[in-house]
Amino acid sequence: MKSLRLIADIGGTNARFAIAQNGQYSHLVHVAVSKYASLHDALTDYLDKLPSDRRPSQAAIDVAGPVIGDRITLTNLGWSFSVSELKDKLGLRSLRVFNDFAATAMAVPYLPAADRFLVGPSCPEARGPIGVIGPGTGLGVGSLVPDGGRWVHVPGEGGHVTLPTSTKAEDEIQAFLRTRWDHVSAERVLSGSGLVNLYEAICAIENIDPLPLTPADVTDRAIRKTDTACVKAFAHFCEILGTVAGDLALTIGATGGVYVAGGILLRFKEAFASSGFRERFESKGRFRELMQRIPTHLILEESPALLGLANIPADPAT
Repeated sequence: MKSLRLIADIGGTNARFAIAQNGQYSHLVHVAVSKYASLHDALTDYLDKLPSDRRPSQAAIDVAGPVIGDRITLTNLGWSFSVSELKDKLGLRSLRVFNDFAATAMAVPYLPAADRFLVGPSCPEARGPIGVIGPGTGLGVGSLVPDGGRWVHVPGEGGHVTLPTSTKAEDEIQAFLRTRWDHVSAERVLSGSGLVNLYEAICAIENIDPLPLTPADVTDRAIRKTDTACVKAFAHFCEILGTVAGDLALTIGATGGVYVAGGILLRFKEAFASSGFRERFESKGRFRELMQRIPTHLILEESPALLGLANIPADPAT
C-alpha cells in the first residue's frame, strides 16, 4: 500500500522492523541480526509475516555504517548489499537508506517530553543545530540543522574520530589501547565492547587479572559497586563521552542541544546523570560559559531511529 512504509533500524547486534503510517509505527518486531545471513533474508522474513493488507510498497531503512552510493557495507556486521538490487528483490516501489544516526537525529523534533531525560541544567532558550551521539554496538553520531521551518539531517561517522584524552589516567588507557590498534577511535571505548576495553585497560594498568566480562557484566558490577575496576571503567566511559559530546557541540555549533541515544545508558540514567559526563561536556576552557548554555538530554525512547524514519518526508519519486 502506498501510504504504508516499511521502516527498519539495522544495528550491529539487533534489528527492529515496523510499519509506519502518518508519523507513527506499528507491527514492531525486534530480532538479533545473527539470526539471518543477510539483510534481504531479515526483511523478507518480516514482510512475509505481515497481513496482506499491511504489505507496504515503499521502505526507509537505516544502517550502522556510511551510506555512500549503491553498495552499502555495515561497519560492525558482515552484511553488504546493493540498494537497487534489494529494492527489486523485495518488489518495492521505493527504498531509501540512511545512516542510523541520521535517522536517530531526525527523531529529535518528534520526541515527547517524557522521552527527554535532562542531564545538567535546563536551557529553555536553546535554539539552533542539534547534535546526537549514542554508544551501542558502535558509536553513532549525527546532527540536525534548522533550515527555515524544517530540519536537515547531516550524517557522519563521528564515532571514528581519534579518541581524545583529558587526564593522565586517560593517557595511560589510550597508550594501552594503542598496543591493540594503530588508530584508537572514540568507538573503541564508547560502545559495548568499549566498556570491556576500558575494564581490561584498567586491569592492565593496575596489574589486576581481568575476568572474561561482557559489557553488561561491567555495567552491573559498576552500578552495584562490587568491582573497583568496573566502577572506574564506567566512570571513564561517562567522562570520555562528555568530552566527545562536547567536541561535537563545538564542531557543529549545537546551540540547540546534544542528545545521547543508544541502549547502554537507558538502564542507568540516574547513575549517568550523577557521573562526570556534564562536567566534562562543559570543560572546554574559554568556552565553558558557552557550553553551560547548551542542554544535554538522554533519549529514553528505545527505538528513536524508527521514529525518525516514520517522520521523514515521502520519497518524491513515488
